[in-house]
Amino acid sequence: MASLSIRHGGKRGRPVRMDGFTYLAVMLFIAIMGVALAAVGTVWHTAQQQEKEQELLFIGNQFRRAINHYAMFAPSVAGRYPARLEDLLKDPRFPGIRRHLRKIYTDPITGRAEWGLFKNASGEIIGVYSLSEDVPLKKAHFSKADQNFESATKYTDWVFMAVSNNVPQGLTGGVIGGTNVRK
Repeated sequence: MASLSIRHGGKRGRPVRMDGFTYLAVMLFIAIMGVALAAVGTVWHTAQQQEKEQELLFIGNQFRRAINHYAMFAPSVAGRYPARLEDLLKDPRFPGIRRHLRKIYTDPITGRAEWGLFKNASGEIIGVYSLSEDVPLKKAHFSKADQNFESATKYTDWVFMAVSNNVPQGLTGGVIGGTNVRK
């Protein structure tokens, strides 16, 4: 008869000291994958934030262009700037439909279609800004129109203001119609 080789604990063919080696290898693999996924998550979050910033710059400049366009076509000095963002969608000063903006964009940073409004003494909108208090990643290399953003410490400092020669003096602040208005 053939004899069977039995080692400690009744196991055949494997030395006892090898028990648990596969378990340790799997645990080490899981730990390494966890660290790698954390690093990828950080890079992904930064890339997403940069993409949102680029979108905010585009949208803010669309608002700036629309406010300037609204002011250029003012029939008189009174009511030169919009009283509400919706006035950019359908200009109430003209019969028929005259659009300066196709839609009220969603703020890519906050995810809401709510914007801070920068108003003059007459309560007319001369600029918009994000309501996010987050710190921007982008600190330099802005376009000429956005150069003042280089000193910004939060997104609310990124004010997309109408061109300065169109903006009258005497800016005020407060809360108008539940909308955040910068002082």
